[in-house]
Amino acid sequence: MDPSRAFVTSVKRLIVKVGTAVVTRGDGRLAVGRLGALCEQLKELSSHGYEIVLVTSGAVGLGRQGLRYRKLVNSSLADLQNAEFEVDGKACAAVGQSSLMALYDTLFSQLDVTSSQYLVTDGDFRTNSFRKQLSETVKSLLSLKVIPIFNENDAVSTRRAPYEDSSGIFWDNDSLAGLLALELKADLLIMLSDVEGLYSGPPSDPNSKLIHTYIKEKHQREVTFGDKSRLGRGGMTAKVNAAVCAAYAGIPVVITSGYATDNIIKVLQGKRVGTLFHRDAHLWTSVKQVDAREMAVAARECSRRLQAVDSEDRKRILLDIADALEANESLIKVENEADVAAAEDDGYEKSLISRLSLKPGKIAGLAKSIRILAGMEDPIGHVLKRTELADGLILEKTSCPLGVVLVVFESRPDALVQIASLAIRSGNGLLLKAGKEAKRSNAILHKVITSVIPRNIGEKLIGLITSREDIPDLLKLDDVIDLVIPRGSNKLVSQIKNSTKIPVLGHADGICHVYIDKSAKLDMAKQIVLDAKTDYPAACNAMETLLVHKDLSSNGSLDGLVEDLKRKGVALYGGPRASSLLNIPETRSFHYEYNSLACTIEIVDDVHAAIDHIHQHGSSHTDCIITENHEVAEIFLHGVDSAAAFHNASTRFCDGARFGLGAEVGISTSRIHARGPVGVEGLLTTRWILRGSGQVVNGDKGVVYSHKDLPL
Repeated sequence: MDPSRAFVTSVKRLIVKVGTAVVTRGDGRLAVGRLGALCEQLKELSSHGYEIVLVTSGAVGLGRQGLRYRKLVNSSLADLQNAEFEVDGKACAAVGQSSLMALYDTLFSQLDVTSSQYLVTDGDFRTNSFRKQLSETVKSLLSLKVIPIFNENDAVSTRRAPYEDSSGIFWDNDSLAGLLALELKADLLIMLSDVEGLYSGPPSDPNSKLIHTYIKEKHQREVTFGDKSRLGRGGMTAKVNAAVCAAYAGIPVVITSGYATDNIIKVLQGKRVGTLFHRDAHLWTSVKQVDAREMAVAARECSRRLQAVDSEDRKRILLDIADALEANESLIKVENEADVAAAEDDGYEKSLISRLSLKPGKIAGLAKSIRILAGMEDPIGHVLKRTELADGLILEKTSCPLGVVLVVFESRPDALVQIASLAIRSGNGLLLKAGKEAKRSNAILHKVITSVIPRNIGEKLIGLITSREDIPDLLKLDDVIDLVIPRGSNKLVSQIKNSTKIPVLGHADGICHVYIDKSAKLDMAKQIVLDAKTDYPAACNAMETLLVHKDLSSNGSLDGLVEDLKRKGVALYGGPRASSLLNIPETRSFHYEYNSLACTIEIVDDVHAAIDHIHQHGSSHTDCIITENHEVAEIFLHGVDSAAAFHNASTRFCDGARFGLGAEVGISTSRIHARGPVGVEGLLTTRWILRGSGQVVNGDKGVVYSHKDLPL
């Protein structure tokens, strides 16, 4: 839950205001699908004990569409040849109101919900007796689980135009909703619009940013409103005016999109959707609004300053980070233990808790890996190729940072340290979003690391994102962020790939295979298989599927390995052949990552069948063959299309530190510039530097190209 939305846990009475643009389609017809989804949300909330009051617009727009059709049907040919005709707004309201309410009644009836109708005018609220009776009637209806539906009675309203009468009590359905929130003592007002919320400028402007929390003192000066609603009278200006009035009288307000099918429920779950209006927003110094673009731009500016300093200065930062981690180990331990205890209380799986825990010696190991990274050759500005294009014209291809990298990773605090150190070594700005389970660990690690970054570079080089709701905004910044690296579930990786134009590097699953060929030394095979499965079962490079040549299954050689796995506590599941032979449960899917002491076994005919199985069911992560036949080994190593292919070695070696990379930002199964464990080189790209002495192209008339490779 977003900290600024914590108040929703005490909400019971809720007013929902639906705008004309939500109720109707672009052609003026009813948006039946959207209204149906709205009614379903309200039904679900009512069943969970919420008291719901609905304020709806749309009668005028709906009536106008119907009366235009009726006038067209009843017009003569001569009438049709005249200029466009318009219909009276009050007549539209009278006609549209019955259709609108009939639809609400039908939709709610289908959901076994009873609704009631209130048509009110500005003048009604001028008498205290009306207000008292209104409150009593609504209270009675809500106690019976009835949903009251309010609408301004535009058909008989005597006000000529909204907001012209300064003595008015309300001026449209937006201000009516705000008034009702106060009259009925609501706990929250949600106003549904055709856009996600209040933006800093017109929503159609790509430079406009969604304002998650409205602060009157700030945004009243900065916000530029776009056009009014395409159908309704008020538009965003009316909504903001009503929201400010209600919020500063004590009723929180959220403006969000009514096009989404679950935004009301998301608001009540405390998710950061839409724009929140709250009278205490200006006091929330501890809950800073994250401006995605500002954070990314700041990281880029800091990265450019980092690139400009001397190589020894960048090295010094890493060494200072290593020292700071060791100096603050006890503080880090306290915060990490608090995260682990909370995860255990919440009933998280053992595999997640294992990844979350910074076990004894972990900080020392991280500090050691950072020092190793610092001692490596500076990767920035490394000349990869030097070419003489022509006499006195020298071209160099050099390594350079990508710019700004966004990493979304799972609940492994040690990953934050590794990623941050790699970003600094490679000269990149970094944005980090880690799992909420490691919130306290990540916060202290981020503080320790950024505290030693020199002021001339800036601590904003590494930004820590604390809310998942910020991710969609960041994924839109393809002009500022250069690479996204997701480390987590298949669902997370898929969502990110489908939500951004930014290049994505990473892996969704770690379904690693070990294939035991018929020529394998069985003692070696047992040692490798047990290590690959049991050394760290939660790791993405742990073995998940064991493939065995058919000859080993027929001569009894497999039995000893199966018993060893069982003694280690490994739960075994089989493919169709192995489950029958070994009398073990059949697996539901070969494409499954256990992340625990469990694995799948299957029998295959030969190395080619093993390769086919891996290609069909694997995840292109790490796959191993155990064999003494070097010809078969080469077939496997060159035939398996995985980021890492091993011969007679545990899959657990697929790791940045073990590969000598110092650390890793993740393991990539993508087929772009980096695969396997991604270290410093995976965070670099190239640029060209050309040095001349006054040469010009001039149609290539005066240039004699040599294109000669020069020594580095």
